[in-house]
Amino acid sequence: MRLRLALARLALWWEAIWPALWPPLGLAGMFLAAALLGLPQLLPGAAHAALLAAVALLLALALWRGFRRLPRPGRAEAARRLERDSGLRHRPISAIEDRPATADPVALALWRAHQARAAAQLTQLRLAPPSPGLPRRDRRALRAAVVLSVVSGLVIAGPEAPERVARALSPAFAVALPQAPPLRVEAWVTPPAYTGAAPLFLPPEGGSATVPAGSRLTLALSGGIGGEPALHGAPAGAGFRPLGPGAYGAEVLLDADRTLSVRRSGAELLRWEIAIRPDLPPSAAFTADPERAPRGLTLRLPWRAQDDWGVVSLRAELRLQPRPGAPPLAVEITLPSAAPREARGTAQPDLSAHPWAGLPVEVTLVARDGAGQEGRSATLRVTLPEREFRHPVAQALVALRRQMSVAPEDRATPRAELDRISSDPAAFEDDLRTFLVLRAARARIARDQRPEAVEEVQQMLWETALALEEGRDARTARALAEAREALREALAEAERTPPDAEARAELERRIQELREAIRRHLEALAERLRQENAESLPFDPANRLMDQRDLNRRTERMREAARQGRIEEAQREMAELERMLDALEEGRVARAEPRERRERRERGQQQMGAVGDIVRRQAELLDRAHQRAEAEERRRAEERRAPPQARLPNSPMAQRHEQEREAARAEAERDAARQRALRRALGEVMQQFGDLTGEIPDPLGRADQAMRAAQEALGQGRDSREAQARAIRELTEGARQMAQALRRQMGDQQGEPGEEDGEGEGMGLAEGGEQGGEGQDQMQALGQGRDPLGRRAREQAGGAETGGDVRVPDEAERLRSRELQQEIRRRASERQRPKPELDYLERLLPRF
Repeated sequence: MRLRLALARLALWWEAIWPALWPPLGLAGMFLAAALLGLPQLLPGAAHAALLAAVALLLALALWRGFRRLPRPGRAEAARRLERDSGLRHRPISAIEDRPATADPVALALWRAHQARAAAQLTQLRLAPPSPGLPRRDRRALRAAVVLSVVSGLVIAGPEAPERVARALSPAFAVALPQAPPLRVEAWVTPPAYTGAAPLFLPPEGGSATVPAGSRLTLALSGGIGGEPALHGAPAGAGFRPLGPGAYGAEVLLDADRTLSVRRSGAELLRWEIAIRPDLPPSAAFTADPERAPRGLTLRLPWRAQDDWGVVSLRAELRLQPRPGAPPLAVEITLPSAAPREARGTAQPDLSAHPWAGLPVEVTLVARDGAGQEGRSATLRVTLPEREFRHPVAQALVALRRQMSVAPEDRATPRAELDRISSDPAAFEDDLRTFLVLRAARARIARDQRPEAVEEVQQMLWETALALEEGRDARTARALAEAREALREALAEAERTPPDAEARAELERRIQELREAIRRHLEALAERLRQENAESLPFDPANRLMDQRDLNRRTERMREAARQGRIEEAQREMAELERMLDALEEGRVARAEPRERRERRERGQQQMGAVGDIVRRQAELLDRAHQRAEAEERRRAEERRAPPQARLPNSPMAQRHEQEREAARAEAERDAARQRALRRALGEVMQQFGDLTGEIPDPLGRADQAMRAAQEALGQGRDSREAQARAIRELTEGARQMAQALRRQMGDQQGEPGEEDGEGEGMGLAEGGEQGGEGQDQMQALGQGRDPLGRRAREQAGGAETGGDVRVPDEAERLRSRELQQEIRRRASERQRPKPELDYLERLLPRF
């Protein structure tokens, strides 16, 4: 009972105090929200103080009004509250506590009965929660707005909440005096450029860092109080220098571990512990022993190089084993990127034309990093590949050239050997030019005592041996291929690294060398035709692909682009020039090949054309499969959107969809028959190509399997798109491998034993090379009455353009067009590509 009465009394106190506290608490909450938002600090000092006084006065008034008539509930009020909440009548608590006023036995018995009933009622005592009745006083719920304002102010103020409240309670009357700007320190380390690392910013409060050797530390200090700062721990002459009023800067080269501290007015502001990461030299190694390539005359050098910051160059140093004192031969090896940290590859330099060819050498790899450090590999021995000559005089000249490399100081032996060779002109077909070269070489080796004279004579002997072995046009073709390769490498290097003035000058020199190589080769071809009376090579308008003016125009555009640093434009001009050279070479080679070989090539090209036609027809089947699938998707989407009654079997929409599905199934059955026919056609092509070359590309077999899967899917009404797309991809790859196999077959029959496929790429431009000398000569060859494209003028054609001499694309160009068409169709069949790309590919298809 006592506990319940105490709780009831507390509830009465709460119901009395809370309505009295609400006005002052609401006022305090409003001031706290304003303080958290920083509003009082915006007022002048006097207004701020007046605001504080007003808030304090209102707060005191609210407290006085609230507690002035505050009731003080006692035990009786608590009992009445408990009885009211319990729903008890006749005040049972008072009945238990009251005492009878008489001692009459009857009255006492009656009183005890009354108390017993009251005691029984006390078992039902309960206390209701306090109800201050605040909503009746605050009908607009301003208390919620106050609480929300305080919470919002706390969120906005964050950690500054205590400080803002303190400033709101402390008005500022004093005038703000100017203060020194705060101290600001910025420090960053710039690594050496060869590392490619980003600048490292040091913490302004000090700390430690590890940086590459050769880095440069830059300090910028401003603000604070005191004089000029001092930098301790830096090399002599690396102190602070003024940058402006109150600002100082310093730069320190970090070449060793240092402890740097900044002091001002005798006090240490901050300290850094700088550790230097040493730049280790690069490493280079052979991944396998150097050897001659399985095919061709190249030297195979498998290599691996690595460095902690990147390898900038790699070269192979070759030293002549029979003459260790000779200067080494350096062969630059192209890296896969600008400065790889780790790279591996296989270099295949062609040193068959070098005077050391056929001699044993010692090979060492040398890698260099951006800091100029070099790392060397183990030294291995190998014999340089050499070209085999069949002409006896050429063999003798090459052997003499090799002997001069071993013993350049011995000049008596070369003189005697040259006298012996030149004394028998019949051995070199009484060629006057060869005789004069041999006598000139003999005179130079006898009278010119310069060390360079030996190298010059060796070059003369090499050119003479090549001329005897393969003719002048083959030699100029080889020089043309070397010039093309050199220019390609220079353009690739310029694309990787922005060219400077020296690199641009090197590009211009390479372009001029290519131009001279083309001119010399055209002259050699013209001379050969004159020797053959030009009867075996009749004039063919298809070979009018280049004249001297076109050559000058393209090389001049390449030179101008290289001079201005427009490498991409120079590469485009180079690609166009190489396309023309390749086309001329193909025409010359095709004209010179035997009839049987030409017929085999034509059959192979016809079979490749058949594969291209199969790809085209397979793409048409795939297009129709896509159309059927899209139509089915549209029908299903329409059925999902349609109301339930429209989906009934007899509804117009259902009947229309059923008719469309029947038509699609019929079309799929027809496509299955077409797929079966395409598969049979592919089988015939595979058999014919196997009979022709002795090999069938594996992708064609996989394409046959994919076509069979597509045929079964079409026959069973399933989705055939994946199988058809796979068939197109395999057919495209099969066509590529067919072209490679055909080139191998043709190349093996025409190349020398041991020579690589495609050796001497670009050797020769066009049969009928006299037309490539000067522009005027070519215009005369074209004849009068033709327009700049080589077509007969309308006046010469009798007023009508017959087109009889208009050039028709040859088989190679048609094959290239088919390859482009197949590639476009292959990409168009990959429906996962973005829709804009698919739309573009579909727009391209009609052009082919």
